[in-house]
Amino acid sequence: MKRLILLALCAASFTLSQAGGTYDLAQILDSARSHNIALRTARYDVEAAQQQRKEAFTKYFPNVSATGLWFKANKGMAQISIDPSQVIPSELSMMLTQIVPPEALASLANPIDVSMMKKGSIASVMAVQPVFAGGQIVNGNRLAKVGEDVSRLRLKLSENEVEKTAEQYFWQLASLQEKMKTVEAVENLLQGIRNDVDVAVKAGVAMRNDLLQVQLRQNEVASQKLKLQNGLSLVRMLLSQYCGLRDTTFAISYNAEVIPPKALRQNHDLAVLNTAEYQLLGKQVEATALQEKMAVGKNLPSVAVGAGYNYHNLLEKDHSFGMVFATVSIPISDWWGGSHAISRSKIAHRKAQEQLADNTQLLMIGMQNAWNGVEESYSQLQLAQLSIEQASENLRLNQDYYHAGISKMSDLLEAQMLYQQACDQRTDAFAAYQNKLLEYRLAVGQ
Repeated sequence: MKRLILLALCAASFTLSQAGGTYDLAQILDSARSHNIALRTARYDVEAAQQQRKEAFTKYFPNVSATGLWFKANKGMAQISIDPSQVIPSELSMMLTQIVPPEALASLANPIDVSMMKKGSIASVMAVQPVFAGGQIVNGNRLAKVGEDVSRLRLKLSENEVEKTAEQYFWQLASLQEKMKTVEAVENLLQGIRNDVDVAVKAGVAMRNDLLQVQLRQNEVASQKLKLQNGLSLVRMLLSQYCGLRDTTFAISYNAEVIPPKALRQNHDLAVLNTAEYQLLGKQVEATALQEKMAVGKNLPSVAVGAGYNYHNLLEKDHSFGMVFATVSIPISDWWGGSHAISRSKIAHRKAQEQLADNTQLLMIGMQNAWNGVEESYSQLQLAQLSIEQASENLRLNQDYYHAGISKMSDLLEAQMLYQQACDQRTDAFAAYQNKLLEYRLAVGQ
């Protein structure tokens, strides 16, 4: 019976059970992605980038505008004084003296004041279609698409960070729960030893000091259990808050199979191309190249054609007309400052290219470092498993020696403590291996 209890201390079954619901790692990650505020913010950024791309697409279509104006002035905006004696030819004046009454003819000698456009209204509708804008419309649309891609890659990075934190909490909780299972098994083992020693003391074949040593060890294990209970409660609260779970009495379940690291290694030269970090650097190079083209386009001539319909009644009469037109705009003095803007954009493009090359090397170094961590943690896990086997055999021998009367109780309790430590080390090594695998998956873009 004691042998079965010892084997149960570090059983391979890592299914945790509590009073509440049970979640596996996939459910925990889904919940974290759904409730994390950073991810919601990143999704809003993606939606905003989509709207910006759609906004840029509208630049391909004509720009239609309508204008209306009504006014009334205190006097006519167009005023002129006409002297008929100066505008009527002399031949016509001689003829008028013969046919026009003298009184009317005398009035022509006085200047006449004319006032126009004291009030009126104007309306027009214009449609202007860009024909050539130095590539600014095309490149602007491409730049907006790059911006949308960048927002999606940043969302992916945010998801990776959220998943990393949630999974770290997950394995921390798993480690504490396994240690709790070990402590509970140790309690049962110590209780069995205490019962045997109690009977032996009453029978006079064992010293009372042995019983006291067992009791002290039980008190120590009870203290460890209390600390584990507090740790479990705290980690459950953290994971519940991070993932938006409704209670803190949930359980977690997972596969305890240990996959050898060789089956998980990736080709780093190819894997780096799939990482969000590398793709972001590539998008930065693409964006700076488009910004350079945009800077050149701002200093090129622009051509547009248009059509419009106009109406006015400025001369006290309704008048409407249609028209077509073409415009050509050539920046001249802007080339002075524009040439410096172009040079600045070329520098930014070269800088982005160099950053891509340099950071690519750093990403590959990070992959190798993460892989080294995987191999090291796997070796630690194998050593921890070997330690369990050795500690188990040591505990068995000390039990036999104590029952045979050739070993002290302190030796038996020390063997039991070493076995418990070996089980805890194996639990820590398993959780550490899972975290190192997580870091490697993130490093290679999986």
